[in-house]
Amino acid sequence: MSNKPLPPRPAPRLYLATPIVDDPAALQAELPGLLVSADVAAVLLRLKETDQRTMTSRIKAFAPPVQKAGAALLVEGHAELVARGGADGAHLPGIAALKEALPSLKPDRIAGVGGLTTRHHSMDAGEMGADYVLFGEPDAKGQRPSAQAIAERLDWWAELFEPPCVGYATSLEEAHDFAASGADFVLVGEFIWADPRGPKAALIEADAAIKKGFATALAGQDPAAQGHG
Repeated sequence: MSNKPLPPRPAPRLYLATPIVDDPAALQAELPGLLVSADVAAVLLRLKETDQRTMTSRIKAFAPPVQKAGAALLVEGHAELVARGGADGAHLPGIAALKEALPSLKPDRIAGVGGLTTRHHSMDAGEMGADYVLFGEPDAKGQRPSAQAIAERLDWWAELFEPPCVGYATSLEEAHDFAASGADFVLVGEFIWADPRGPKAALIEADAAIKKGFATALAGQDPAAQGHG
């Protein structure tokens, strides 16, 4: 075994999920200010189900401000609307949806996937060409694994596989822990929008929690830092 140190992995970045968008005007006005306040790599646009023309026009409204801020715009589901709306990709709810969407998204657009309940499914998604795998989101009944189980899954994936992994965080503590566990991105959503101080304060705090979690993990890997805090 070589003792050559591994190159340090890049610091994890935020992936911001929007509330379910029905009337886009208020969020459109708020989003540019949010995106400059923290290191947001991507925005997950969650659209209220309606006719395709309306959904496409909503994607078109969000794509320029998100992309101008240097972030990628992904649409939850609806891979067929991604190119029409000028988005950067889609987030797909499971292996079957990923398989169906890949021909329309590849090679130009991002295909991310969640709903991966087993390690086997996660590996299948990676082999099929998913651009990232998401761990920890609630299922249709609102159930999700424990934070510890999600952290273990992120750690396992980060150790063994090339495609990025995303941890779905429902609190600042989880954002910190998932960044420490090997997540490349941390998805934040509901708790950001629900914060009584407003989403900007919450997003800045989540960004800080991620950076702190990553720094803690790096210090733990560095033998020189062992025992010094």
